Amino acid sequence: MNLISFLLVLTGVLLNAAAQLLLKAGVSHMGVIRLQFNTILSAGWKLAFEPHILGGLACYAVSVVVWILALSRVQVSIAYPMLSLGYVVTAVVAWALLGEALSAMRLTGIAVIIVGVYLVARS
Repeated sequence: MNLISFLLVLTGVLLNAAAQLLLKAGVSHMGVIRLQFNTILSAGWKLAFEPHILGGLACYAVSVVVWILALSRVQVSIAYPMLSLGYVVTAVVAWALLGEALSAMRLTGIAVIIVGVYLVARS
């Protein structure tokens, strides 16, 4: 994989992670959204205009374009497993910015993901 291909895959991963974090930030102040018609409708209107939600959706839209560019250069059997790095990025940033826990078990899982992506990339 050449540098441009790697950067496209990495950009896709980072955009997906950013989208998840922005969506979480957008809903964090709302608490649990109840699965009742009037609650969902009300929450939907609030979320439709929430800046973090809109930012997350924009990240997803751009990531699709970037991902298509990446897949035009890289085998899907190599590129797709690299999306797992999004779990690593998301967990670390959620810990740093959102105060989410990073237990020993999660850190072990993150290490396994990194080793797995490395092995797939080297194959």
